[in-house]
Amino acid sequence: MHSNYDKFPYVEISKSSALCFTGWQHILLEIKRLADFKGQSKTIICIDLYHGVDAAKMLDTVKSHLLPAAVIQTNASLKDSDQIQQMVFPFVTDDQIFGKISSLEITDFFDAAKLNQHREQIQAIESGIVVVLGEGAALFAEADILIYADLARWEIQKRMKRGQVGNFGVSNLDEGFALKYKQGYFLDWRVFDRHKLAFFDQIDYFIDANIADEPKMLGAEIYRKGLDQTVKRPFRVVPFFDPGPWGGQWLKEVADLDRDEINYAWGFDCVPEENSLLFKVGEHIFELPSINLVLTRPKQLLGQAVFDEFGAEFPIRFDFLDTMQGGNLSLQVHPTRAYIQEHFGMSYTQDESYYFLEAQDDACVYLGTHKGVNAEAMIADLEKAQREMTDFDAEKYVNKLPVKKHDHILIPAGTIHCSGKNAVVLEISATPYIFTFKLWDWGRLGMDGKPRPINIEHGKNVIDYGRDEDWVKQHLFNNITNISLNGHVQEESTGLHETQFIETRRHWFDSKVTHYTNGTLNVVNLVEGRQVMVESPDKLFEPYVIYYAETFIVPADVPSYTITPAGEAAGTRCATLKAYIRT
Repeated sequence: MHSNYDKFPYVEISKSSALCFTGWQHILLEIKRLADFKGQSKTIICIDLYHGVDAAKMLDTVKSHLLPAAVIQTNASLKDSDQIQQMVFPFVTDDQIFGKISSLEITDFFDAAKLNQHREQIQAIESGIVVVLGEGAALFAEADILIYADLARWEIQKRMKRGQVGNFGVSNLDEGFALKYKQGYFLDWRVFDRHKLAFFDQIDYFIDANIADEPKMLGAEIYRKGLDQTVKRPFRVVPFFDPGPWGGQWLKEVADLDRDEINYAWGFDCVPEENSLLFKVGEHIFELPSINLVLTRPKQLLGQAVFDEFGAEFPIRFDFLDTMQGGNLSLQVHPTRAYIQEHFGMSYTQDESYYFLEAQDDACVYLGTHKGVNAEAMIADLEKAQREMTDFDAEKYVNKLPVKKHDHILIPAGTIHCSGKNAVVLEISATPYIFTFKLWDWGRLGMDGKPRPINIEHGKNVIDYGRDEDWVKQHLFNNITNISLNGHVQEESTGLHETQFIETRRHWFDSKVTHYTNGTLNVVNLVEGRQVMVESPDKLFEPYVIYYAETFIVPADVPSYTITPAGEAAGTRCATLKAYIRT
């Protein structure tokens, strides 16, 4: 069956192609036009960057097109690398995987004396164009024109893997990807999001720098119009996919991915911290980090109650775990809320669930420990297996339960678990997504040919041994409650566990279903059926087509929406899984 899955969903903003400037020549001509229009004897142009944008590639082009009287490069004012390493260590730590969420500001990375010297230098120039280029440029002067060049985190990760990008202010280009990612997650991206948000309303132009040699620029008015339009309608972020040591073959077919890749383990189709959002402006596609929508329109997107609880953070995460013709996931556990607060500075933890989109006859889930298990013996065997690279008998200690298509397994923090091979999981979880304590990885190596980090020291502190076979079957295995049923629509509550803050509702339907957001964010995946149409009962947004396995976001500002089987699926039985925050 052919794939309909849309890998490049967009929000259409404007019919005028002239509003998007493509290529450095057109971009800098537009900036020069605005500088000339201002008619000042001296014009300060600050080109601020998210870390990972290549400033060196911009430099010669900026000089040749703007003919500035002076160019100030912000990296000349940074503290030296050793000073920065010492400053960031309390957040980065010496752990292979985990750190602590940083409270640093971008100003902490600059040498105050050097920064002031550059500020005085800029002030002393009497005429002409002065360009300030680099991370933190907005700090150096009150800009007459402020430009922000941005990147999505997924693109930054790809550049890290290629050895093109290290961490901010330090010389670690050759560092392994995992350590660079860790410093990005706990430190860099927090610092840069705070800085970007502080100056967001002062920015005149936004540059899409995701394709290094094909920059695009939007005026701030159009950019903000795009954000405003997005929170008034259902939308999708741009999914991305990654191979893994246990990865499978299902995503290749369903999402029409590169068949030559060895596998795809993960499909990330609703992780707004790392996904992109695409705006269609005339004939142009403009890419921006979807986190910008969360940071700048949180109440419209999340709803007041969710914003009050979580702030400007998107608290629900949907992704795929594909083990079809692959292997078991690592045996793992997630930290309790108290543990993640104490050790990592996070306010909530990675509660999650597995919804099985597909499952072969031998599909299973490892979930909870056996009744009366000897905890000390289990940890000792895990440590021995890790230390001596020998086998670990998981089934001696952990329940192995068969699963089938459309089963929903709940996994509150502290529950030992993993999905087995030959299944496809739609993982629905809270957002602190890297806090997985791997206990055993089935003796295999990572994609880089090296052992994957194991976290028994953390994991042994949070395993709840009361979650035995009887308990997990009663509380975590298809804990489904019928909410309503008529001839055409059945609504069920499928979780999550009472200790978790996410509610999930499954709808089976062969005709139109009306959903009400009640002023709170909805995240929805089409888990059965080829195609549905999402519409506004009040014609507040254009009809939106969703295909099988696609995840879409419905902002809190959308009061209601309908979902109807459409196209090839018209009149057939479909199903959606909807998640929202319990309030």
